[in-house]
Amino acid sequence: MEAKKVTEEEEETWRREIVTSVMRIVSTRLPQRDLISLLLVSPWLYRTLVSYPSIWLNIELREMTNAGDRLLAALSLFEPKRLTVLPILQPRYRQVKHINLEFSQGIDDSHLKLVKSQCQDALSSLECLNLNGCQKISDSGIEAITSICPKLKVFSIYWNSLTDKSMQLVAESYQDLESLNITRCVKITDDGLLRVLQKCSSLQTLNLYALSSFTDKAYKKISLLADLRFLDLCGAQNLSDEGLGHIAKCKKLESLNLTWCVRITDAGVITIANSCTSLEFLSLFGIVGVTDRCLEALSQTCSVTLTTLDVNGCIGIKRRSREELLQMFPYLTCFKVHS
Repeated sequence: MEAKKVTEEEEETWRREIVTSVMRIVSTRLPQRDLISLLLVSPWLYRTLVSYPSIWLNIELREMTNAGDRLLAALSLFEPKRLTVLPILQPRYRQVKHINLEFSQGIDDSHLKLVKSQCQDALSSLECLNLNGCQKISDSGIEAITSICPKLKVFSIYWNSLTDKSMQLVAESYQDLESLNITRCVKITDDGLLRVLQKCSSLQTLNLYALSSFTDKAYKKISLLADLRFLDLCGAQNLSDEGLGHIAKCKKLESLNLTWCVRITDAGVITIANSCTSLEFLSLFGIVGVTDRCLEALSQTCSVTLTTLDVNGCIGIKRRSREELLQMFPYLTCFKVHS
């Protein structure tokens, strides 16, 4: 009898200490769907898992089918109105910081509106939302998001059918926004971008890839972003040297993509070189109007910071040996030149 009692105590100690320690390690490496399944194994395992709030900070639905229903099911599981079996999870899930729906299928405006109506407080701490490639989400879906996610810092809405209305909502709701990606949102005009630039002055990352309709009217106002570090303007066909001169006022820039900005010449790049002396990445791919003059200017001001320089297709820039390049840019690790 005594031996049995000792054995039970040992098993209890093993379960509470050893298994708990193992689960703490393993749980951080499991996909979220597996974590949800483990909750149902036993009340003890359930209590163990929910005692680690750090594993409930993300909802990962990237490239999944029926993503809208999956999102609703997850949020409804922890919403007070529907709370029945799992009360301990609700406050922990409200700490969720990141939701990734990139290229998910089966999510549209109706799902986001249901989140707003049924789980209104569930995303009150959300900081990062990725809706890249969710092409069935429009302005009305963004309206739902902005009304229930007050703390958003990172918003990525690549390749969506959004208009200036969405930009107005973002500008009015997220004046502390730090990162915005509106790549290929081709319905957005200068006016929509201007609203964001005038309100969201804390932006550090701005991705405007493949948006050829913007003009200097908007580009000049990028100068308002004093903390900007990453700027992607690939395909900005209307950007002029004058517009780039205003962008040069963003003195903290570390990464600048000017690929296929075909109106740019040495003058614009030299202005960047003289002002943005922290540049680590610069792409001039496809710009035929630049020559060795801008390369020499960059070597004088950015030689100790520049690690990647792409001048592929820049026919005015001559070939150089590796030794010559390292003399100009001693920390260069990647240099692409025309063939």
